[in-house]
Amino acid sequence: MSDSVSRAGDDTDVGGTLELLLIEDNPGDARLIQEMLRDATELTQRVNPDESTNQAPTVIHEDRLEDGIETLESSPPDLVLLDLNLPDSRGLDTLESVSTIANETPIVVFTGVSDQEVGVQAIQSGAQDFLVKDEVTDELLIRTIHHAIERAHQERQRRRQREQLESLNRLNRIGHDITHAVITTETRAELEQEVCDRLVEDDGYRFAWLGSVNPGSDRIEPTAAAGAEDGYLDEIEVTADPEDERGQGPSGTAIRTGEVQVADDTQTDETFGPWKEAASDRGYRSSIAIPIVHEDLVYGVLNVYSESVRSFTDAEATILSRIGDVIAHAITAIERKDALVSDAVIELEFRIEEMAPELIALSTEESCTIRFDQMIHGDETLLVYGSATDLDQETFLETIEETDGLGDARVLSARKDYFEFELVAPTAVSLFETIATHGGRVESATIEDGEFRFVVELPRGRDTRQMIELLKEHRSDVTYLAQRTTERSERSESGSESVLESDLTEKQRAALETAYFAGYFDWPRESTGEEIADRLGISPATFNQHLRTSERKFFDSVLGE
Repeated sequence: MSDSVSRAGDDTDVGGTLELLLIEDNPGDARLIQEMLRDATELTQRVNPDESTNQAPTVIHEDRLEDGIETLESSPPDLVLLDLNLPDSRGLDTLESVSTIANETPIVVFTGVSDQEVGVQAIQSGAQDFLVKDEVTDELLIRTIHHAIERAHQERQRRRQREQLESLNRLNRIGHDITHAVITTETRAELEQEVCDRLVEDDGYRFAWLGSVNPGSDRIEPTAAAGAEDGYLDEIEVTADPEDERGQGPSGTAIRTGEVQVADDTQTDETFGPWKEAASDRGYRSSIAIPIVHEDLVYGVLNVYSESVRSFTDAEATILSRIGDVIAHAITAIERKDALVSDAVIELEFRIEEMAPELIALSTEESCTIRFDQMIHGDETLLVYGSATDLDQETFLETIEETDGLGDARVLSARKDYFEFELVAPTAVSLFETIATHGGRVESATIEDGEFRFVVELPRGRDTRQMIELLKEHRSDVTYLAQRTTERSERSESGSESVLESDLTEKQRAALETAYFAGYFDWPRESTGEEIADRLGISPATFNQHLRTSERKFFDSVLGE
């Protein structure tokens, strides 16, 4: 687990000045006990040998059970000195009432000479020790208090060790079951739900949910949940935005840093502020957020809640972190398998404000539509092939000449109210390269109704949020609009898409695609070899060599074995 995870100290260890609660109704006996402890600095030193202190214990005196319980609830002491016979309670019933409230606080009871049997029964009922009032000495009192505190501390440690061992054994079983679920589930949704179900099964944890980041809003959207939820996910909102208070909690931090985040106490952890009340209402006292990350792909975050404070030890957090790694690997495998058997791809739609503003204005003035259907990357420029509808050719060419970053446009073919064109867009090269470098391609772009929109296609399983952030960093005028999954339409059974993607070099593919979209194969030809070579910035001979080689490879894939 990361060293950056902060934890509160173990508040069950006694530290600093000792605080003792004396519940005694006899003023003389109470005064005697207080006098014995007034200068007992050695008691503090015995209990805290690692601390240098000359302070005697602080003794808080109450003479009624009701008042003693109120003090115990408001400010738990290090030990309770209890007289069993009080004005409002007598005998072992007094001990039972205090024990119910004291929780882990040790109790030493006072008895009379004739009540020693009651003292033994008190120990059997939960008291650490008993003292006979008429036989108490300074040394005996100090020794008894010291031993009672030490025994209570050792019992807490043994109990916690047992609980931790049981938790680790249970968590290892959960990890084994989740690994089995990885093998048997076929979809990501089934896997995520199985993980949450198993984590809360047999009261392992109180609540678990998995979430992924909405690419456009940074909101972490729940995808699976199990346990005592009771509307919690409807009530809260979590993001991965570091500037947003709702993004500074365990989940958002885990997403951004890729490190496990632990909240030892949801009621005191400052990062849990926006969700403190909702968590308290449902009994969530500690939580852990485990990032689901494989290589550079951030799939989401797994959140687990417990009804106990400090429930997630370092060892437990380490095992949960490994479970997170298993989930991430499984999701990657599922996504890759789906990509092999499916033609589905992810499309991200964007709007761009300041590219070709003259054409954007023209689309409003002329009520026309300009589409960019194919973009081919040359050595230093971007060749764009597209079409225009309800637009005069001359108006279009004049507007291109007036538009910075666009040039060398020509009409390839024309019909009524429609024509196809070619243009050079050098300023768009860097944006195109950014998209291509991170595994995407511009599927299409459209200027219509005063907006310039473009669609980026990504293989399934890619980190869409990363692509969105990259484009926003590259251009401040880019706005993310939508994400959708669609079937890739151009893949064919002949394997032609495969040869274009894997068999051709980048220059060979550019030559073949440019020749096709520029009308080189039409009759009569709409572009000559010299014109295409000039567009690509290469010699006609080099163009011819690239074209013939790519043709041979393409036809081999279609006609050959």
